[in-house]
Amino acid sequence: MLLRMKILLFILFSNSAWSEETASRERTYSDPQGQSVDAADYPFNNVSLPWEDRVHDLVNRLTLEEIQDQMAKGGGGKNSGPANPIERLGIGRYQWVAECLRGDGYAPGNATAFPQSIGLAAAFSPELIFRVAEAAAVEVRGKHNDLVKQGDFDMHTGASCFSPVINIMRDSRWGRNQETYGEDPYLSGVYATNFIQGLQGNDTRYVRASGGCKHFDVHGGPENIPVSRFSFNAEVSEEDWRMTFLPAFRKCVEAGSYSLMCSYNRINGVPACANEKLLTDITRKEWGFKGYVISDEGAIENIISQHKYLNNSVDTVAACVNAGCNLELSGYNADPVYLSLVEAIHQNKVSEATVRERVSPLFYTRMRLGEFDPPEMNPYSKLSSADVETPEHKALAVEAAMKSFVLLKNNGVLPLRNVGTIAVVGPMANNASQLFGDYAPNTPAEDISTPLDGLSGIANKTQFAPGCDDTNCRSYNSSAVKAAISGSDINFVVLGTGQAVEAEGHDRPDIELPGQQKTLLMDVIKNTAENIPIVLLLFNAGPVNISFADQDPRVSAILECFFPAQATGEALRHVLLNDVKGAVPAGRLPYTWPLLASQMPPIVNYSMQGRTYRYFEGDPLYPFGYGLSYTAFVYEELVLYETPGQPLKGYVFIQNNGTMEAEEVVQIYVSRRQRPAYAPKLQLVWFSRVTVPPGTNWVRVDFVIDAMSLAVWYQQDGWLIKPGIIDVFAGGQQPFQAKAVPSNILNVSFSLTESTYLGKY
Repeated sequence: MLLRMKILLFILFSNSAWSEETASRERTYSDPQGQSVDAADYPFNNVSLPWEDRVHDLVNRLTLEEIQDQMAKGGGGKNSGPANPIERLGIGRYQWVAECLRGDGYAPGNATAFPQSIGLAAAFSPELIFRVAEAAAVEVRGKHNDLVKQGDFDMHTGASCFSPVINIMRDSRWGRNQETYGEDPYLSGVYATNFIQGLQGNDTRYVRASGGCKHFDVHGGPENIPVSRFSFNAEVSEEDWRMTFLPAFRKCVEAGSYSLMCSYNRINGVPACANEKLLTDITRKEWGFKGYVISDEGAIENIISQHKYLNNSVDTVAACVNAGCNLELSGYNADPVYLSLVEAIHQNKVSEATVRERVSPLFYTRMRLGEFDPPEMNPYSKLSSADVETPEHKALAVEAAMKSFVLLKNNGVLPLRNVGTIAVVGPMANNASQLFGDYAPNTPAEDISTPLDGLSGIANKTQFAPGCDDTNCRSYNSSAVKAAISGSDINFVVLGTGQAVEAEGHDRPDIELPGQQKTLLMDVIKNTAENIPIVLLLFNAGPVNISFADQDPRVSAILECFFPAQATGEALRHVLLNDVKGAVPAGRLPYTWPLLASQMPPIVNYSMQGRTYRYFEGDPLYPFGYGLSYTAFVYEELVLYETPGQPLKGYVFIQNNGTMEAEEVVQIYVSRRQRPAYAPKLQLVWFSRVTVPPGTNWVRVDFVIDAMSLAVWYQQDGWLIKPGIIDVFAGGQQPFQAKAVPSNILNVSFSLTESTYLGKY
């Protein structure tokens, strides 16, 4: 048999740890009738059968106790995972946990660390996020293949990714803003689509690494201030839920994601992992989702211990399984809740048919990853640790970091030219550990370049002082900073937050610069001669209060860098010097940067009123979509047209009036003149990052506005496009902003005379 030959070959050529586990299993078993059966002869191992038939055959051979064990072991702690082998069927162990946010996070061994998600979002490049996801998946799968051969099924060794994070960044203080794609549902949806497709690959039969969008749903703070995420109840209107918090997840499902992760919080009183409206009515019935739902770590236990929603494991497992949660990712508890599943069946609180239905997507996913087929059939089985940290992936890390930077201010000092002596001061200048953000891969020191490394490469002499012991900057050395900036030709101030200040489980109480970082910057301003430029480099996820620096003419330039990870210094040097193709800044802010703390509603308030650019009132410090360039662009001739039965199409021309080739993020927005009060006043409906050569030639940019982008959710009807006038804006920024880039914005309007019903989903 082909499968038996596969097993024998693995035993001969794999290393001893894996071989011992495999060799210890008998390849001939007894079926439920007591007859001797070769595992290879089971229909679920027959590669000529449809996937659904194979899954059906496998699942119906499982005992209830075996199903219980599979559904309870979604983690990697002592008792919570991996999923145990089913030796009588020749099924091996499986580890469900893999963190693939922008590289193989936390897995054993090294991997390429790409910029944190919020920086990738700032690139406004679907093509870039696709390539980053593709590279991350290659490394995840390559290491997974080798780890399985070694018998290592510990946490973070799987090929089923808990990525991407597509929660909406709704509050600047939330600790996990860094993991998101910003505040806009459309941008997040486009990024989710491209991440999932890049991750999972384009093979028609097999999946490279399965995707899993999280955290589902109405999840965006708080982490710990003022209350715990483990017990928080997010109260949301149906309109905000449908128009803000669900759309990116719907795009994730449409892209083919294999899983979703239900979140810690309650939604209008019902825990997300026991929320039938969310996990079945919306996700499966309305969207047609066929994959599995896994709980966030410990979220099932929290239903009892934190939410006090139920008080025992039997009722809790029944509620979650009936609602649509397929797999428990427990913490390190000795007794995961899903180990009460069989008892819940015996008490008639959940049906055996429902349980078999819930376990089916787990084995479907494992089959599509290639576990039950000969490895020679699967192109992804050839990947190994040799495909990790390749020169191509390291180069992509540099490119991604360059594309993520957002130029917020520039009086002409950038790009830099000949520099003799520079001063580099600030706690983020040489703090490698704080440049990565959460869920970062392990990166060897020799592959990490800090801001100080990069800046030292642009001058003949570098004078350095961190000024603070760490990014919290509780202890500040003013004299060292003043000494470092003495006699320099240009002063770089490198500030920010890092995971020490904003991270999972750690909200910020405000958006001020940490500790005495503001004092450090003010010292530099006060002690720098007027002819010496000051460049502020920021390494943070959520906004920080730098309104004083933006308004002070002594600060010549401000560059937002987010968490660029391993290639920080190299990317920074290229952008400051513009010495390689693609180094002209073109990043755009994926969120609204508030001017005043009073512009932020309380973090526990889940109404979208006043939040994000779509509902924001007043003038922010920097608007969503804002970012400067080293050159200037002009837009001309915005045209809309419609092909019968097709989405609205259009084009616009763009010209680069500068002297250097540059990329521009073309942004298309719509505004409905007649709309309900709860509908967005303005929304992004299309974007693209395009290269525009300098000169008098015009570049035509074609775009498509899908019907959903013109629709509004109505409680009784669902998604409707109602009659009225719609304005369309095209440019390199939002319209009507006090803080604007030099390029112009074009506007055309059209009128709809009939309603179009899109459905209730």
